[in-house]
Formats: sequence, structure tokens, C-alpha cells
Amino acid sequence: MKLKKIMAMLLVGATCVGMMTGCGGSSDNGSAATTGSGENGSITLIMAQRDEFLSTLEAAATKAAQEQGYKLTAQDAQSDAQKQIQFVETAKNGGEDAVIVNPVDSDAAQSVVDAAAGMPLVFVNRPPTDLHVLDAENVAFVGSDEDTSGYFQGEYLAEYFQEQGKTEIKYILLQGILGQVSQIKRCAGVLQALEDNGITATPVVELAAEYDRAKAIDKISPVLTSGQEFDCIISNNDAMACGAIEACESAGITIDFPIVGIDCTKDGAAAVQAGKLAMTVFQDPEGQGVGAVMACANLIDGKAINEGTEYELDSSGESYSDSIIWVPFEPVTADNVADYI
Repeated sequence: MKLKKIMAMLLVGATCVGMMTGCGGSSDNGSAATTGSGENGSITLIMAQRDEFLSTLEAAATKAAQEQGYKLTAQDAQSDAQKQIQFVETAKNGGEDAVIVNPVDSDAAQSVVDAAAGMPLVFVNRPPTDLHVLDAENVAFVGSDEDTSGYFQGEYLAEYFQEQGKTEIKYILLQGILGQVSQIKRCAGVLQALEDNGITATPVVELAAEYDRAKAIDKISPVLTSGQEFDCIISNNDAMACGAIEACESAGITIDFPIVGIDCTKDGAAAVQAGKLAMTVFQDPEGQGVGAVMACANLIDGKAINEGTEYELDSSGESYSDSIIWVPFEPVTADNVADYI
């Protein structure tokens, strides 16, 4: 059984019969989907948007909330930071016990905290740019340490090129949403790992495709047919990496170079298994969704935010360390991808 499935079962139990998924009941206008009995309280989950990864996170949070006896109302801010803040205000004014926010704008975290006005608040997946907005009593973050995600990509690429006797490479980089913490750290991590392992990496082009497969295809296709030489394609997530694969195939380009992604989505894992994607990095959406609900429940009860989980708190020793739960990243290659299918 896959590690992520084992973790989810350990945390919320194996019986989740008749529960709705996080996408169910929500339309394009951001209407709410509500589930759970609510005998222990009520939580609002406010998503920045819905894609494959975030929808899986939302579904896991929905199941965990029901298992823990909380009513959960899910909202979709549709990438609108102001709408997200309004949803937080509505939750506060409506007497919700806690709110989980997948932030549209990490720079606006303080505004989200202000809107919560003392209501227990858990940021999930995307951390605040300034972690000092966190505090162990009311505001927490549950996610994966982005300092490690890109680094795993870089370590893989360094080993690949070292085996070829190369110390200098050229790369195409597909970036997520510019300025977002995940985009910044994923890019920095992969380049740092290459440098640390003696590889000099020069960009052919760096393209912002906003984590979107279709945008990645549109952006990279002209580069692939321009005649520019490159040694690898680095992508900030699997969706864009799969877009790069599709663009290569459409252009008649043999994929005899590494393409690397992050998230280990269903499509990403299938591409690794098919030998088209060299590797990806598993980010656990189920673990993050479950961890966010558990953190909410613990904040409500005045407990340590990771109580009842197997996840560790931040070990940096900073003032916000007790307010962060890390759900580990895991590198995925052809050697272990069967564990994630």
C-alpha cells in the first residue's frame, strides 16, 4: 500500500463511507459545499483555486473533518485574493470555529489573519511569505518544505549528468506563478543542488506557465522548434512537465533528455512509469489536507498542532516553529513510482 494512503488511514481511520469529495457541490461562482455532522464544531476551508493536486487536498480535508466530527464548508476563491479575505470575514461573522486557507496571495497573509480576528486559522500548502504572522495559539501552517522539493530535482539531474561526464548543461525552466513562495523556492532549490554537485547550469529560457499544462504547451512549443540546444527541461510542477512532454511529442522530438516535475500527480506518476518523465517529487495532498484539519482541531482544543499525527513541527528554532507542521516531500523515479500509482 502506498505510504500516502497508509498515513491518511492512520490519521483519520479506514471507514469513510458515503462522504462527498472536496469538489462536489461547488460551481464556478465559488458556491459552498458543506459536509459533516458538526457535533464537534464547524470549519470553513477556503481554496485559492482547484486543480488536480488541490482538489485531492480538499477531498482529504473533507473526509478528515467528517471523521473528526466537524462540519466543513468548502469555498473556492477562484484566484481572487480579495474574495478569499471576504470568505474569511464571512466565516468569522458566521461563528465558525476555525478556518483553513490555501492562500491566493502569500504576501497578503497578514490581511487574512486580520480578517480571522482571533479565530483559529490554518494556512495550508502555500505558506505566508512572512512566517512571523504565525503563532502557536491561533495561526498555523501545514505544508511541505519547498526548500527540499526543487533540491531533489537538482540532485537527480546532477547524478544523471555526472554519469554522462557532463559538468556544464543548458536547461529550459517552466515556472509556476511568479513571486509565489513555491515558485521561488522550487527554482532556487534545483539550481542550488546542481551547483552543490558541481554542475554549471545555464538557462536557455525561463518561462512562466503558472502551473498550467495548456500554458506550458503554448510557451514551450516555439522554443522546441527554434533550434536552440538544451540538455533538460525543469518544471515547477507535473502539470507543466506533462505539457512539455506533449509539446515534444507534437513537434516530433524524441525525449532522450530528462524532464523533471514536482507533485507526483496521477498524470505525473503515469509519465514516470511510461519513461517520459524522468522523475517527480511527491507532495502529499492527502497528508496536507488531513494535517490542516487536525491542526484546526488542536488549535480549537488548545493542544499542540501536530497532536494526533505523525508529522513533525518545524525544527529551525524560530519563534514560529511550534506553528508549522511539515509533511515531507519524497523523490519519485522509475525505481519507486509503483508505490505511487
